[in-house]
Amino acid sequence: MELRQLRSFLALAEECHFGRAAARLRVAQPALSQQVKQLERELGVSLFNRSTRRVELTEAGRHLTDYARTLVAEEERARIHLRELATGHAGRVSVGFIGTATYDVLPRVARTVRAKLPGITLDLRGEVLTPRLVEGLLSGTFDLAVLRGSVSEENIRTTPLRSEPLVAVLPAHHRLAGRPSIPLKALADEPFVIHPSQSRSSMYDRVLSACRRAGFRPDPLIEIGETATLVVLVAAGHGVALVPQSVQSLSLEGVTYVPLTGSESVELVLARRTHRVSAATEQVASVIEDCVRG
Repeated sequence: MELRQLRSFLALAEECHFGRAAARLRVAQPALSQQVKQLERELGVSLFNRSTRRVELTEAGRHLTDYARTLVAEEERARIHLRELATGHAGRVSVGFIGTATYDVLPRVARTVRAKLPGITLDLRGEVLTPRLVEGLLSGTFDLAVLRGSVSEENIRTTPLRSEPLVAVLPAHHRLAGRPSIPLKALADEPFVIHPSQSRSSMYDRVLSACRRAGFRPDPLIEIGETATLVVLVAAGHGVALVPQSVQSLSLEGVTYVPLTGSESVELVLARRTHRVSAATEQVASVIEDCVRG
C-alpha cells in the first residue's frame, strides 16, 4: 500500500467521479484508475461500486477512508517537519549562558525565539562558568554558549557580541553609593566579592587586572560562583564588586551600581563548534546576535 495509491483513493472517494479526481490530482484518468485497482488487488477487497452513472464507496472503502486520511496527513506533517529541520525552523537547540549574561540576554533570546521560531525547542542553562560552557560545547551538551573573552580550542569558533563597561556594585549604605561615578582606586581598601579564580571563571582575572591597573590588589577576596549570590553578598555588606554593566538588570534591594571613571570593559562572545552545527543552531545564533547587538 503506497501513499500515491492512498492519495488516488482519497481523491476518488471525495469526488466520486474519475474525471474530477484525475483533474484534482493532475494525472491522466487511466493512471488514476490503475492506482485504485492496484490498491484493491493488494487489499483483496473492492473499494468502490462502479457504474456508468456513478462511483460509490463500498463498506470496505468507507472504513479505509479514515485510515487513508490519517496516513496521508502524517506523511505531510513529516514532510513539513523535515523541511523545517533542513531550513532551521524546527529542532532542539541547547544554549548555555555565563552568569553575567543570564539576566538580560537569556530572557530576551527566549522571548524572541518563541516569537520568531516557534518550531524550535530551546534548552537554556544560565549561571554556567566559562570552563563548563567550553566543555559542554565540545561534548555536545551545548550547541551554543554566551561567554566572556576568547576561547583557545581549535574546534570552537567565537563571534563578538558586545563590549560593556565594568561598574562597581556597592552596598546601598556605602559612603560612595551616591556618587555619579567613582575611580576604581577609591575601592582600594575594600574587601571584594569576586567570581572564582581563573581556572573556573573568566571574570576573576579581568577584575584583578583592572584593580592592578588602578594601583592595588583587593584583599580580602570572597569568591562566589553565581552572579546573583555575589550581588546578594554585596547587599549584605560583605564587600564590593565589579560586574559588567548588564548585571544592573538584576534588580536587588540593598545595592547600588556606580559607573567607573576609567574605561575598564569586558567582551561578550557567542561560541559554537566549528563542525556539526545544525540549521536550527544557526538560526538561534542569528537571534542571539540580533538580540545582543540590537
